[in-house]
Amino acid sequence: MPEPSKTSAPFVGSIQTVKPEWIDYNGHLNMAFYNVLFDNCVDEAFIELGLGPEYVKKRNASFFTAEVHICYLRELQEGDPVRASVQLIDFDEKRAHFYQELHHAEEGFVSATSEQISLHVDMALRNVAPWPDDVLARLRGMRDMHQELGRPERLGRSIGLKKK
Repeated sequence: MPEPSKTSAPFVGSIQTVKPEWIDYNGHLNMAFYNVLFDNCVDEAFIELGLGPEYVKKRNASFFTAEVHICYLRELQEGDPVRASVQLIDFDEKRAHFYQELHHAEEGFVSATSEQISLHVDMALRNVAPWPDDVLARLRGMRDMHQELGRPERLGRSIGLKKK
């Protein structure tokens, strides 16, 4: 997993640590906290796009999650160092589609993947609104850089029981 960089493809977040209070009765990271780890990385990536807390204050707009799909691949334990990544897959005038992987920061294995659709929201109206032109330009730059990575193998997975 590459070190964090503002210009990396994919965007790689800071190292995070699995906290003791996140461990469930099965002795591993509770599923809810995978979302926390992924979301922390999304926040870092979107700050790089100029969409952090200052954006909310100055533009009275933000982004909300509309849909997310997580695949749990390998357990994480208390104290494990992890690092998430973000690959911007695509966007349109109001939405962004991105893919994430959560890696053990020392052993390198992928613990989980996440795929998400986020919506740009006008905070005054609490309604979906178009991205401003400057944000669209930054999204375009990130998407173009991330397209060089190709399509992630786990992208677009569905859930259901197959009939025998």
